[in-house]
Amino acid sequence: MKFSILIAHYNNGKFFKNCFDSLMAQTYQNWEAVILDDASTDDSVEIIQKLIKDDNRFRLFFNEENSGVGVTKSKLIDLAEGDLCGFVDPDDAIAPNALQSAVQVYLKEKNTVLTYSKFAKCDENLNVLSVPKLAMQVPNGDPYFFNCPVHIVHFVTFKKDVYLQTSKIDATLKIAEDQDLYLKMYEKGDVRFIDEVHYFYRTHSGGISQNSNLPKSRAYFAEVIFQAMKRRNLKLINGKKIPAEFSSPNEIFDLLNYQTSIPFRVKKKLKVLSQKLLRK
Repeated sequence: MKFSILIAHYNNGKFFKNCFDSLMAQTYQNWEAVILDDASTDDSVEIIQKLIKDDNRFRLFFNEENSGVGVTKSKLIDLAEGDLCGFVDPDDAIAPNALQSAVQVYLKEKNTVLTYSKFAKCDENLNVLSVPKLAMQVPNGDPYFFNCPVHIVHFVTFKKDVYLQTSKIDATLKIAEDQDLYLKMYEKGDVRFIDEVHYFYRTHSGGISQNSNLPKSRAYFAEVIFQAMKRRNLKLINGKKIPAEFSSPNEIFDLLNYQTSIPFRVKKKLKVLSQKLLRK
């Protein structure tokens, strides 16, 4: 299985060395790294070119104009030549066994279409600050699963051939394009949690998903969830009617409040356990 590491890049040259080093340290060797620069305005491209010039596993492409993360990530998947894909931000890094662990799951469990793992929250120098506990195995085959609360997080990998069976990433999204991808893949097969830290997420002032963008992220995520509800032909959520048109994020998230309740969480854990036992 060839693995395509997909990097949507914009003005992150000063952090790219850590990302590059983590790719070079992978225990799984059958990979390529596809980088698409979204019209950077600093010296990032020169920095990247110097690092990758002696390794033909790296392929560097350019957007003619700044197009945003939705367009860039959509193009990256189209450019990928691998059987498996996974996004890595240029200011982050992955563990040496990240690719190997994912490939092993796909080889063992043929119905798996997406894997994900734990991630470490790091400071600007990529020193680990904490490992959030939100990542965990979710029930498969549930039309009412919307990754809210969020459990599918970095490091996410997915099968390209299955992705091509979906309506693909909504390229108009500026944020939450990853959630759009996860929900569309979830509808095509099983997702598997790998209980290891595979991703090192750097927090810094220039990060696209940092605190200043949280309100926008919430709004885009709500719209992604609404589109999933429509795609699945759902009419009711927990006895409440789904609106005919999207009007506000709160209206969508209010429909899902029951999924944070203790009884629901207990039922979810039991379902996950049952599915795990059936796989053995």
